[in-house]
Amino acid sequence: MQQTFEAWVTPVMIGGLIVFMCFIIWDLAKQSNAGRFGTLMLFIVLGAGMLGYVFKVIITWWLEGGAI
Repeated sequence: MQQTFEAWVTPVMIGGLIVFMCFIIWDLAKQSNAGRFGTLMLFIVLGAGMLGYVFKVIITWWLEGGAI
């Protein structure tokens, strides 16, 4: 039962954390008056770590599924 709970809750909580971090980046851009280009750069640079994690999860799922 606990493993099933953890298997469902972990992705939901990490997804919530990613959404919260996107809000933090947006709020940082808004408070610093970054403009469009500055906001885009903030999302690209600060969001690269989140994107890397998402790619890691997708690649791991792909490899464990026997695609290769």
